[in-house]
Amino acid sequence: MADTKNPQPEGDEEPQEPLFTDKRRVDPDTGDVRPEVADDATSGDITEEDLALLQDAERDLVAEYRDRAARAEAELQNFRTRVERDRQANRETVIAEVIRSLLPVMDDLDRAEAHGDLAGTPLELVAQKLRSGFERYGIKPVGEVGEGFDPAIHEAMVRLPEAGATGETVAEVIEGGYTLGERLIRPAKVAVKVPADD
Repeated sequence: MADTKNPQPEGDEEPQEPLFTDKRRVDPDTGDVRPEVADDATSGDITEEDLALLQDAERDLVAEYRDRAARAEAELQNFRTRVERDRQANRETVIAEVIRSLLPVMDDLDRAEAHGDLAGTPLELVAQKLRSGFERYGIKPVGEVGEGFDPAIHEAMVRLPEAGATGETVAEVIEGGYTLGERLIRPAKVAVKVPADD
């Protein structure tokens, strides 16, 4: 009966012992440097070609990290620009909301001034302070009699046909409009002169 746990090698082959190579530089018994290891050690020296490859790899790595740093710096600058732009937009939105809440007061003061009710009264000073406050924040009135009608800043309430009119112009400002920088806070409500149909 054959032994299945320890099979014997087939044929004439004898089992081989594992081969161990002692690559220690110093002999553990004598403490002397082994000459064959000393000879092998010189064969492992870095050649100029290896050094050049290492330098190239180092340059590539430095260039990669510089590129990464430049990209990170650009992303940070873009982030700062976005934050500043958003902060400015939020500021303008808040100013616009405050101005919108004051516009009915301004409209009443403008109507009183148009009727001559402000001259020589304390309300005249209030109107001047409100207008100077608007100017300080960059609020500008839009809509003047005689200017060309622009649907981007005017809202036509009435169209007045007129013989001899060459284009659409503002005939009367019913309610003034205002802009904050490039943003329209409120369009001017106007009566528009238009050419009469013959």
